[in-house]
Amino acid sequence: MITATNTLKEKYEAYKIANPKKRIREAAQELQVSEAELLMTGLGTTVTFLEPDFEKILESVTSLGYVMALTRNEYCVNERKGVYEDISFTPHAGLVLGADIDLRLFLRQWKHGFAVAENDRQSLQFFDAYGTALHKIYLTDRSNVEAYEALVAKFRKAEQQAVLIEPAPEAAPASELPDSEIDVAGFQEAWNKMGDSHEFFMLLRKFKVTRSQALRLAPAGRAKETTVEGFRKAMSACSEKQVPVMVFTGNSGCIQIHSGNITKLVDMGPWFNVLDPEFNLHLREDEVRSVWQVVKPSTDGDVNSIELFDKNGEMIVQFFGKRKPGIPELESWREVLKESL
Repeated sequence: MITATNTLKEKYEAYKIANPKKRIREAAQELQVSEAELLMTGLGTTVTFLEPDFEKILESVTSLGYVMALTRNEYCVNERKGVYEDISFTPHAGLVLGADIDLRLFLRQWKHGFAVAENDRQSLQFFDAYGTALHKIYLTDRSNVEAYEALVAKFRKAEQQAVLIEPAPEAAPASELPDSEIDVAGFQEAWNKMGDSHEFFMLLRKFKVTRSQALRLAPAGRAKETTVEGFRKAMSACSEKQVPVMVFTGNSGCIQIHSGNITKLVDMGPWFNVLDPEFNLHLREDEVRSVWQVVKPSTDGDVNSIELFDKNGEMIVQFFGKRKPGIPELESWREVLKESL
């Protein structure tokens, strides 16, 4: 039984007994604490605090072999199995560019790391200053357990004590300049002159527009609002015709990209799921407030994406046809969009 006088550890233990199928993120929301705070109740038993030497830890993850990478935001979870390969770091971001695990890492946001052994699953879990999960790495039945144990021993903090977690700010729509204060003509011209879709983020900063505002002010033919039904139709077509896609799911500390086919599509309550052997996606469909088809020019021709946004105008997930620089977009992807949206 949970009472006001219980410690957080006691409250969490009681919660787990009463809600055996609930995940830790749901428990944190209902107990009004962060996920990291709940994890720290297991220090000394199921949880080990790690030194915040994130670059070195990530370089060591290669030794674990075949694992599952998990990155999520409030409404979308991206899970991809594979090996961490081709890991590098710049002052701005870390990169993992393996054939299966493909990540962009913004380590300035990473504050806390833990090794977790719970429910017969071992993992490495990383959080921001507010105790929000940024990235998790789970062992599989094909992982190197000895390498994992060596990694945990090497990076184990000397002091295994809970730390204070900053309260998270309330999620709110991004503040936006009035359209009348935007150089719309200049913005549209710059959009049309892009040579690479990666330039889009810098374009937003230069013209001081939010992403949802940018779609409203897009040049003719560059952005079209569509529906969740259109998105579902496109995903079904990709599954049926085996059109390979790229799925980008991110938060402030990590963007995870799945490149390949999606096959088994399953609805479970409000969740739209992809449940394939190497890749799982879980999308909270009822929290999608807008869906857009976005067209960005590149030196390889136009690049089309489907982008889903929440009530605050934040990106939930983004889909492209599978491609690499120097290679034009798949005609099969363009056909799917033409028929579905």
